[in-house]
Amino acid sequence: MVREDGRYRIGVDVGGTHTDLVLLDVEAGTFSVEKVSSTPANPALGVLEGVSRFFAKGIDPADVGFFAHGTTITTNALLEMRGARVGLLITAGYRAVQEVQQQARDGNLFDYSYVKPAAIAPQSLTFEIAERTDYQGNVLHPLDAEQVREAARKMIDKGVESVAVCFLFSFMNPAHEEETRRILKEVAPDLPVSLSSEVLPRIREWPRLSTTLLNAYLEPVLVRYIDHLARGLDKVGVRTPRRFLMQSNGGVMLFDAAASGGRTVHTLLSGPAAGAQASAYLADEGSRDGLVTLDMGGTSADIAFIQGGVPLEVTEGIIDRRQIDVPSLDMTTISAGGGSIAAVSSSGFLTVGPRSAGAMPGPACYGRGGTQPTVTDADIVCGYLNPDNFLGGKQRLDIAAAREALLRQIGDPLGLDALEAAAGIRRIVDMRMADEVRVFAAKRGVELSKFTLLPFGGAGAVHAVSVAEELGITRVMVPRHPGAFSALGLLCTDVMHDYIKSELRAFEDLAPEYVEDVFRALEEKASRELVDEGLSTDDATFIRELDLRYAGQGYELRTPLEGLAAGPLDAAALAAARARFDDRHEQVHGHAAADRPVEVVSYRLRARVTVPKYIQRSEPFPVTPGDVGAAETGERAVYFDGKTAVKAKTYERERLEIGARLEGPAIIEQFDSTVVVNPGWRGRVDEFRNLIIERC
Repeated sequence: MVREDGRYRIGVDVGGTHTDLVLLDVEAGTFSVEKVSSTPANPALGVLEGVSRFFAKGIDPADVGFFAHGTTITTNALLEMRGARVGLLITAGYRAVQEVQQQARDGNLFDYSYVKPAAIAPQSLTFEIAERTDYQGNVLHPLDAEQVREAARKMIDKGVESVAVCFLFSFMNPAHEEETRRILKEVAPDLPVSLSSEVLPRIREWPRLSTTLLNAYLEPVLVRYIDHLARGLDKVGVRTPRRFLMQSNGGVMLFDAAASGGRTVHTLLSGPAAGAQASAYLADEGSRDGLVTLDMGGTSADIAFIQGGVPLEVTEGIIDRRQIDVPSLDMTTISAGGGSIAAVSSSGFLTVGPRSAGAMPGPACYGRGGTQPTVTDADIVCGYLNPDNFLGGKQRLDIAAAREALLRQIGDPLGLDALEAAAGIRRIVDMRMADEVRVFAAKRGVELSKFTLLPFGGAGAVHAVSVAEELGITRVMVPRHPGAFSALGLLCTDVMHDYIKSELRAFEDLAPEYVEDVFRALEEKASRELVDEGLSTDDATFIRELDLRYAGQGYELRTPLEGLAAGPLDAAALAAARARFDDRHEQVHGHAAADRPVEVVSYRLRARVTVPKYIQRSEPFPVTPGDVGAAETGERAVYFDGKTAVKAKTYERERLEIGARLEGPAIIEQFDSTVVVNPGWRGRVDEFRNLIIERC
């Protein structure tokens, strides 16, 4: 386990509109929350402002022993195409791999205006290098070192800021790629180099090249950001070496590890992963049939499924039409956030997103110069949000500005009043989120009727019950601090590194001793890297998996080996792995072929080092149920259907006692979010102060 020095631990989640921070007092077992406006031009500034607010309350920075950070810095850089200028070195004769890709086309096949995404490394910055290794790792043609030097000089002249190296079959023998990096460092010592044999030492040329290119494209962006943030933390007095960054797989890694060894691409889902990890860690007994999470922030809504207390995971994915094949939580994202801008299309239809008002200028009701109507503007006009109690009263919302924006941009063009326009926006965004959940569930064979919906993010709890109604879900669990839930998730995970080695062989020909040797080599590599990061290998747990497929298939399934052998792998363990693969194939694809030969494609290893976590403490139920009246603050008109005003009681969540029960319609307000309980639903406060909302 990572040892903990210091009384406090900080988790930070940077969103498109707000940056959320959680300060955990380890001794008292309590935590406090801060929420500041994000600073898109330099996200570190918002993080440092939030951290400084904790210290302004009397917290000593020297007592902070742990800092964990989830960020969208690499995701945004990719979406906005503002990464580094990348040069590519590739095996002679294969420079067209980036153009051909997989010979498949994404999107609508009948779209005659289809255009491929711009190449990360254009042909003008792609250099063929004479070298060749065969599929077994044997060198057929030695590396031409002079060609590498000449390519390096040309790249410097052309202003290349980062280099990707992807040679054929380097995952079987990385010697040529490693020698290429040594030569590049001689010519250009400060030029970052990403090797495919480190980023993704896995079979299949295009996914390996694409992932390596993305790493090279984003590494300088992440390095600059981490350097700026680290220096800022030093300046405000947070000097703990335990500074972690969230990864797409739901684990964390040290700042230094994030910018080395080809791990930058593992941060592309850093922000959304923290919330899914918190959901899995903090789910209640009533969620044992499964959870669907709805993380609705200022810019987007992220959806994930939790089954058996574990988030679903994938090893292949697409982000903004870019192939990236690293382990990550199985999530989907849509442009449905509080800041999503509503507009009337050229065809005269009401649309919501994908553009967002972000933190600056933000929704029209923020009063920062924004004139475009957003989902938040619609929420306030419909009565869901309190203009005088946003962020606990720290920010006043301008409802008149929201109405004006809705009328001018939506109402007047469509012949609607402000309320009808607002109701239309809400209906669209709720339906879009529900539809995305349906499609996501159908692809994974998930039956939603028994699932619990767990909303978080600043806007998640405002829309959750309406989305649940669309999905036929009858139970919603709102955590104690939904707006800061992802930040809390950073205090609920472990250090995790993933390793892979591809080697195509007939499974029946594998000797147990050989498989054990392959995994031992991966474990030794993982141990060396953990030691380099200052972590103890004594605390490390190694989790083994095989990628298996039936002979002739073009895809494989991850097959865990956990529990199959008490010691080194033996013939019985491999036979059990084969049976487990057949079962997995039946479960995922609806059929199996136990009589067919099987191939091993890759060996996978996950190294996990336990980190001290936030411990959720229950409180005893009172003898008599909590008095809900003590938390009541009044009532206001809410338009659930966009036409008829309904009087909804309002409550202060911090004053709702354990066991308190309330009936919808109701609005529960707190510093970091607002919870809406629709008519026909009721809520209760459980022993962890979660709000459980169920259909009457």
